[in-house]
Amino acid sequence: MTDLIEYAYKASLVSRAETFALTPQGLSWRVRGRSGVWPYAAIESIRLSYRPVSMQARRFRADIKHVKGMSLTIVSTSWQTASLMTTQDDSYRAFIVALHRRMAEAGSPASLRGGLRPSVYRIACGLLAIVAVMMTALLLRALWLGEWPGALFLIGFGALFAWQTGGFVWRNTPRTYTFERLPVELLP
Repeated sequence: MTDLIEYAYKASLVSRAETFALTPQGLSWRVRGRSGVWPYAAIESIRLSYRPVSMQARRFRADIKHVKGMSLTIVSTSWQTASLMTTQDDSYRAFIVALHRRMAEAGSPASLRGGLRPSVYRIACGLLAIVAVMMTALLLRALWLGEWPGALFLIGFGALFAWQTGGFVWRNTPRTYTFERLPVELLP
């Protein structure tokens, strides 16, 4: 456990890079002018999720909580310019996997969860069901009235919507996982 593994990203264009390192003492971090080291056994929980944003469709996130209530967020993308957010898939994945390995070696009792919180997930699925019913009703009405261009538009829009939101919902299904079996859907 003497290897130093580091990860950094810029959360916004005007901020400094947020830096993290896995040291023999624990998770070392420097975020928004503050810094500290959390022993691996003092990490209470980790939640991995898939969180795309408008500038980056492949964005993964890890929310890490300390036993004293503090929390850190690590994302797989970094701002480069005003219009460019780049992925850091390989380094993010390596850091998250190594963090889990070191926590397991330290005997951490952390709660490991993936996806959205169950209540948020149920609300999202409910809203998607409402949208699906409304889109189906519009499609049936367009077919009934013989509005073929409108029907084709609704079919195309529905397919695009299902592709975009389906991946988000599938990846973010609430789950628990173990140190040995990280959810591959929530890692780049």
